[in-house]
Order: sequence, then structure tokens, then C-alpha cells
Amino acid sequence: MKRSITTFLLLFAICVSNAQMRKWTLQECVEYAVENNLTIEQFELDLENAIIDKSDALGNLLPNLNGSTSISSNTGFSINPTNNLPTNQTALNVNMGLSSNVTLFDGLRNLHQINRAKINAIANQYRLDDLKDDIRLSVANAYLQVLSSKEQLKTFKAQYAVTEQDLNRTKELVESGVLPRGDLLEIEATAATQQQQIVNGEGMVLISRVNLAQLLQITDYENFDIAEEEFLIPPSDILDNSAKVIFDKALSFRNDIKFSESNVDLAEEDLKIAKGAYYPTLSAFFQYGTRYSDVTQIPGANGPYTPNFTDQLWIFDGISYGAQLNVPIFNGWSTKNNVKRSQISLERAKLQLEQTKLDLETNIQQAYVDVSTFEKAYEAAEKTLEARRLAYEYAKERYDVGLMNAFDFSQAQARVDNAQADVIRTKYDYIFRLKILEFYFGLPISLN
Repeated sequence: MKRSITTFLLLFAICVSNAQMRKWTLQECVEYAVENNLTIEQFELDLENAIIDKSDALGNLLPNLNGSTSISSNTGFSINPTNNLPTNQTALNVNMGLSSNVTLFDGLRNLHQINRAKINAIANQYRLDDLKDDIRLSVANAYLQVLSSKEQLKTFKAQYAVTEQDLNRTKELVESGVLPRGDLLEIEATAATQQQQIVNGEGMVLISRVNLAQLLQITDYENFDIAEEEFLIPPSDILDNSAKVIFDKALSFRNDIKFSESNVDLAEEDLKIAKGAYYPTLSAFFQYGTRYSDVTQIPGANGPYTPNFTDQLWIFDGISYGAQLNVPIFNGWSTKNNVKRSQISLERAKLQLEQTKLDLETNIQQAYVDVSTFEKAYEAAEKTLEARRLAYEYAKERYDVGLMNAFDFSQAQARVDNAQADVIRTKYDYIFRLKILEFYFGLPISLN
């Protein structure tokens, strides 16, 4: 029994450990964010409401059907419902009926309501998809920030390891009298500065991880981490296309454009619905009714008698049907004003569509310039790092033979450190801008 419990606890510990050690890939982060974002869930509820509205619009074309029944008892003076004569009897009366109404013509407003409901459902789907696009970009950016922070931390630690070697070597040279003690103090100050960089780097890794976890709405920050991968600059021929070509393609599939276009269609349907109030409304009705009263008296072969409940329902039933035409003549300019409001809303929707297109074109132009700019910045940072490293190697040779003091040597190393940090920063800035431009071109977000 003890062995079984021990085995169970061991397996449980392994499972918990594996759960805690899970490393999230970019694709997993994006999918999880899209599936669990609260705003997305709210938009999905709006989409469900839009689908229900479409069902309502379709139902308005169908005739309604209502049943009614009433039971009453009168004591004292009343009117007998079967012969319309006054009576002082206590009477039990039952009335039942069915009624149905259908709109035959209302200026085509019902049809426009159906079209509007269909367009509204489509518009809500575009709005939901546009939000998902924004979340994908936000998650990708946050993910790259974690990668950048981790890579910088690795660089800080590697730099400190080199400084430790220099520190040990300098101690030996100082103890042997080759170098003054001031050089040792300078190297120790450099080591202390790099230790502080490591502490700050660890803090940046933690902050970037927390920011990404919050986007995913994960609260277990301590056990949340991304996969340990080093991403190189992904190959891309996106710049083979001009910004105009990318913009023209984006117009054909971008959800924000489709959403704005749907809003124009909605406004057009609203205008048609408002204009429909100028037309007459033609409706048809059908009614069936019957009744029962315990004071009913009808002639018979042996004198008046009271028919039973079932017989009275057949005797006193009746049908009425017909049509009704309502012609609007004057309603205080409300229809006219509603049409004007709908026209204004239509113009506003058209302006918003043009603004959305303009914003998209501006964003693509900026993204296009950013890709070129950050690519050049990354290439320049790499060249600078290579030059700084060569200068550092030369300075190290001079320092080792006593031809350079510790301060100048530490400055050479600091310049290498700064150059490495610039390479990491510009690398991930370039990757993210590249992915943004590819995203506008319709390519999925991926770091492969």
C-alpha cells in the first residue's frame, strides 16, 4: 500500500513538473489568446445576437397566430351574450377564439429588415475577425519582446564571464607588480556594472513574460515561459512588392476594410427602411371565435332549452376575415426626419470607409518604410559590432602587455556591450516590422 502511494505521488509530481515546465511557442500563444480573450468572447456574443436578429426579421414575414380564452361569472343585472337581453341570473360565460394577422405590404420594410439583419451578421463577423488580427499582432510583438530580453540577458551573462576572466588575470598581474592596483579596481567596477546589467536583464525578462501572459490572460506568471529558441532573420521577399501592390491586395481581404464596407451597406438598408414609412401598409386578418353561457336558451320541440358546452361551441362559432389599409398622411415630419438622419448616417459610414482605407494605406506605407529602415539599422548594428569586437581584441592585446590602462580597456569593452545590445534590439525590431508588412500582404504570423 505504501509503495502504491509513493508511486502515485511520484507520478503526480512528474505531471505537475511537466505542466510547470511547458514552454509556449508563438503559434500556441497566438491560438490561446484568440480562444481565451474576453473581448473576443464579448464580440462572439454580439455575433450570436446578430444571428438572432436575422431570425426575427425572417419571422416578421410570417403571419402570427394567437389563441385566447376567457371565463367570467356575472351575478345580478347583466346582458345575456346569447340574445343580448337583460337578465338578473347568475351566468357563467366562456369565450374562445383564434386570430391571425399578416402584413402584405409595408413599403418593403420587412424585406429590407431581412437584408439588414444578414449584413449585420456579416459585419459582426468581420469585426470579430479584425479583433483577432489585432490580438495576433499584439501577441507576436510581446513574444518577440520576451525573445529579445532573453537574448540580451544571455549576452550580459556572456560579457560578465569574459570580465571575470579579465578580473582574475588582472589580479595576478597586480599581485606580480606588472599592473597598478587602480587597474584592478577599474575591472572590478566594470564587473559590478555588468552584474547590475544582469539583474536589470532578469527584470526585463520577467516583465516581458508577464506582459505576454497578461495578453493571454494567464495569471500563473512564475510557471509561464516561452520556448527556448533562437530566431534568425527569416527570409522574405516581401519588399519585391511595392507598397501600392501590398495596399491593393490588403483592400481585398482586410477585415477592417470589410467591416467598414458592411457598415455602408447597413446604412443603405437603414435608409431604405426609413423611406419605406412613406408607403401605405396593407395587412390581412383572420379571426375565429365561439362562446358558451349557462343561461343560453334556444327554441326546441319541447320548448326552450340550454344546449351543453360542446353544442354551444359549434352553434355560436363564427369567422371574420378581411384586409386593412393604413395610409400615412401626416406624422409631424417624423418620417421625413428619420430619412434625413439615415442619409447622414450613410454619408458618415462612407466617410469612415474612406478613413479606414486611408489609415490602412498610411500604416502600410509606414510599415514598408520601417522594414527598409530597420533592415539597414540591423545591418549597420552588425557592422558596428564587428568593428567594436576588432577594436576590443586590439585593446585587449595592448592591455595584456601593459600598453593600455584599465579605464580605456573597460571603455572598449563597454562599447562592445552596447553594440551587442543594439544588434539584438534592431534584430527583433526588424523581425516584427517584417511580420507586420507580411501580415498586411495576407501571410500568417510565423517566425519560421
